[in-house]
Amino acid sequence: MRLRDTVIAITALVSLGAKAQNEDKETEYRRSSIYSVMINHTDQKFAHEIKEAFLQIPVPDKFNDHNLSVKVLNKNTKLSKANSSKENTEVSEFLTDNKVASRLVGRWFNRDSYTGVCNMDLVKERGLYNATEFDKQLAMRSARGMAMLQDAGEELIGNTFVLVNDIRYVDKNQKAKIFGNIIKGIGTFAGAAANISNISSGGTYSNSTSNIYNTLGDMVETIKGFSVKINTFLYKLEWTDEQAAIFYKEQYATTPDNTKRENFDKARGNYKLRYVGKVESKGGTTSFLGINEEEPVLMVRKACQRAIDENVIDLQRSYEEFRIKTPLVTVEPLTAYIGKKEGVAPGIKYEVLEVVEMENGKRKYNRVGVITPVSNLIWDNRFMAEEEGAVGATLGCTTFRAVSGKDFSRGMLIREMSKK
Repeated sequence: MRLRDTVIAITALVSLGAKAQNEDKETEYRRSSIYSVMINHTDQKFAHEIKEAFLQIPVPDKFNDHNLSVKVLNKNTKLSKANSSKENTEVSEFLTDNKVASRLVGRWFNRDSYTGVCNMDLVKERGLYNATEFDKQLAMRSARGMAMLQDAGEELIGNTFVLVNDIRYVDKNQKAKIFGNIIKGIGTFAGAAANISNISSGGTYSNSTSNIYNTLGDMVETIKGFSVKINTFLYKLEWTDEQAAIFYKEQYATTPDNTKRENFDKARGNYKLRYVGKVESKGGTTSFLGINEEEPVLMVRKACQRAIDENVIDLQRSYEEFRIKTPLVTVEPLTAYIGKKEGVAPGIKYEVLEVVEMENGKRKYNRVGVITPVSNLIWDNRFMAEEEGAVGATLGCTTFRAVSGKDFSRGMLIREMSKK
């Protein structure tokens, strides 16, 4: 991709992402939940800018935001064995030592760490349960109420994931130094001109203008040509029927209860995260077309966001349990609010799923057909695609055609199929 082709992009993703998220709310559906954290290498240049860029990146809008207060792990050395696909000891130890699994559980139940008081508000909201019916069945301790709890455990709590992003930059483009020197040269000239004007007006000589351009030149020559490398490690919260039974019986409190509060604190180590797998971004140089040279932090933001999105796509294709579902929003034509950001490409097939609620309150998914995107009607919803003038950036949705099945309905869910 040409240097000018990458830069335009930052404001676009925010607007497109917000648009898609708002439109998605018109057709509610259950999403998996994500807690995303980064490893910030304080030994590398612009570590602060990289961290700030990451903190601005939203959770992908096809997932629930399940972030905790800690989003950044600072580290002054490289992560050992980061390129290995095996479970990384350093990453896993961080998650275990900080009791992340129990914190994710606590967030699901809006648990107050001081009183131990919990509630089911988030479960009801994300599970799309009828709140009155849910509370009634639980109060009756009915079989239906227990089935609904089990359903919430399997579909919601058990689909909670952690993404740990190990972010590093490698300068592959020495030519960027030439550009940086040009910026510095402009700064020297501008500084001289400013000083001549200042002196002629009776002022004193100052080299502040030149210094500003020197700093900018240093940043530009360092950032331009950078290759983003992000190793993303995926974990999944383990939530078994046995764990759920113990939690509801011994740790879940609706009023202040010291015993149940202490029970949860003592059991924190019993909650676990299971390592699923790892992918690495391709490390290709990002084009920064359209981003002003005076805003190099935006370059970092774009490079990070594009690489993380690529990794999320790769993880979904490698691990079916992490794969998203999204609803059809129209059926004539068939459209959905997913695009290149989610890996939509010609030839990829999606199964169409009908959500069926059973008598006991649980849900199941029945396949009713298969669809594939129309090649020239794929939405480019990647970060800043519209500013780049990318083909398909203004479509607002992707259009599909049926491969098999018929009588599709708005709200039916689609999910990418494995290639065979």
